[in-house]
Amino acid sequence: MKNNLLLKQNFFGGITAAVIALPLGLAFGVASGLGATAGIYGAIILGFFASLLGGTPTQISGPTGPMTVVMASAVVSLHSDINLIATTIILAGIFQILFGILKIGKFVRYIPYPVISGFMSGIGIIIIILQINPFLGLDSDASIVHILVSLPFNLSNINYQAFILASLTLIIMFFTP
Repeated sequence: MKNNLLLKQNFFGGITAAVIALPLGLAFGVASGLGATAGIYGAIILGFFASLLGGTPTQISGPTGPMTVVMASAVVSLHSDINLIATTIILAGIFQILFGILKIGKFVRYIPYPVISGFMSGIGIIIIILQINPFLGLDSDASIVHILVSLPFNLSNINYQAFILASLTLIIMFFTP
């Protein structure tokens, strides 16, 4: 009986994680500049390795906003060279494994709350800026500076169908319970 309950909980937990992680993977892949396909593959590979290597009962591994910003800056600074980007991702993973082995994560508690809050607010602002072009129905861009510099031109070239759809989506999100 207990095994059936555990299997049921794991099944529904997996479905919930997929419903959240796959659309996030799509959106963050586009925002990073690598495209929706890269975001989907990233979410799938992350889910596979997280389940293979274990975790905690309260942790769900999935795409995150801060990593989107890191990837967008890597795409821009590495001139979209997929080999360099993949190397950067692999090295970042190796560093994370080493930090886990060395228990460096315990020092996060010494970072003041305003620093973490400011960091997350900055990430949110960057993600909003990255979404301006798709909101206007234009091609996505991974460069924050380029998006802001080209904003007057982009505002004169709005795809009105996409703009209306995006606006309706925001209205539904904010005004429905």
